[in-house]
Amino acid sequence: MGSSVEAANSGGWPARYTIIVLAALAVFICYMDRVVISIAIIPMASDFNWSPEQQGRVLSSFFVGYLLTQVAGGWLAGRYGGKVVLGVGVIFWSLFTMLTPVAAAGGLTALLVTRVFMGIGEGITFPSIYAMFGRWIPETERSRAIGILFSTIPLGSVFALLATPWIVMHYGWEVSFYAFGAVGFVWLIFWYRYAAATPESDPKVSAQELLLINGDELPLSDSPQPLMKTLLSTPAVWAIIVGHFCANWGGYVLLAWMPTYIFKGLGVDFAAVGLFTMIPAFFSFLALNAGGWLADNLIQRGFNKTRVRKIMQTVGFGGSAAVLAVVGYVESVPVAIALMSLGNIFGGAMAGGFGVNHLDIAPKGAGVIMGLSNTAGTIPGIIGVYISGLILEVTGSWALVFQTAAGVLTFGLIFYLIFASAEKLFD
Repeated sequence: MGSSVEAANSGGWPARYTIIVLAALAVFICYMDRVVISIAIIPMASDFNWSPEQQGRVLSSFFVGYLLTQVAGGWLAGRYGGKVVLGVGVIFWSLFTMLTPVAAAGGLTALLVTRVFMGIGEGITFPSIYAMFGRWIPETERSRAIGILFSTIPLGSVFALLATPWIVMHYGWEVSFYAFGAVGFVWLIFWYRYAAATPESDPKVSAQELLLINGDELPLSDSPQPLMKTLLSTPAVWAIIVGHFCANWGGYVLLAWMPTYIFKGLGVDFAAVGLFTMIPAFFSFLALNAGGWLADNLIQRGFNKTRVRKIMQTVGFGGSAAVLAVVGYVESVPVAIALMSLGNIFGGAMAGGFGVNHLDIAPKGAGVIMGLSNTAGTIPGIIGVYISGLILEVTGSWALVFQTAAGVLTFGLIFYLIFASAEKLFD
């Protein structure tokens, strides 16, 4: 396999790398545009005299749209190609990002509708990318590709958290939406110029690279997508769905509550909250890339693929759960941030676990499976964050908030170890 990789790369920059880079940039923009309102809503609420309840509706309305297009996005990408579907999605959400100030001026209802439509656009992102990766990425490189993809999530989030306050202070909150939304249109130029729907349709793909991508199999475009009822009756698919739900419970709880925990729970000065939040995010970026590389390396060395997925999932979920179980008792700021960073280091292994498992079991159906799992993974953004707030209101215990997330991760790990498989079940 090593000689094949060298042959495929000998002609210069491989075309599949362009797909990975542009897809990762799309995810970066996706999270950048998603997070901007978490900062901009502070001056917006002041300008429009919104109550906390109204602010909550604005922030949560995005997830309504995001839930609606996950499965549809995967199906459309499988039928019409991820290039077209992802391109339409980026333009759709970028347009509604730029329309946010206009909608806000038109009233709360107009803004809520705009946020729902933005969520609809972002909802097809991951399913369409997984559909592309199923066609473009060789089996031995998929964990690394997913690691790169996931690692841009903390980067995009942190960039928005840092850039938005500066833009708001110098140019006003409206400009932050105009500027961030415009980036998607710039991305589209490169996407349609340099990306192709399939390796077979890209003149830049050499015969050697095409051989590496497809191996001894027919191109995926020659085989039908698996039926939805077949997917939903497969235990290995449910292992991915449950894994995604449990992973996002911890992820969304930390995304929503970590700044408050650092500020109120640890007593950090408000001006320094952003800096302390960045540290675990930086380690998440590094660990996701390392986790993807390690999983691919183990598979290339002859390790059983299913065993590799379960080992990586054990490290990712088990390590994260262990950290969350104890971090709530820590009162030292450096120790707490170090533990959070350690949890993210463990969590990076998930890129080689459930995160890439969609592509193992159904390369062509990966977009639809991602739509299913990401639909389940969006639910904790609503109920997980709410339940955590309820726990804080009733008990005032940060330890219980984090231990609840640890319990969810532990359940997800057990379920995954029992039912997961990395064997090719479809296509």
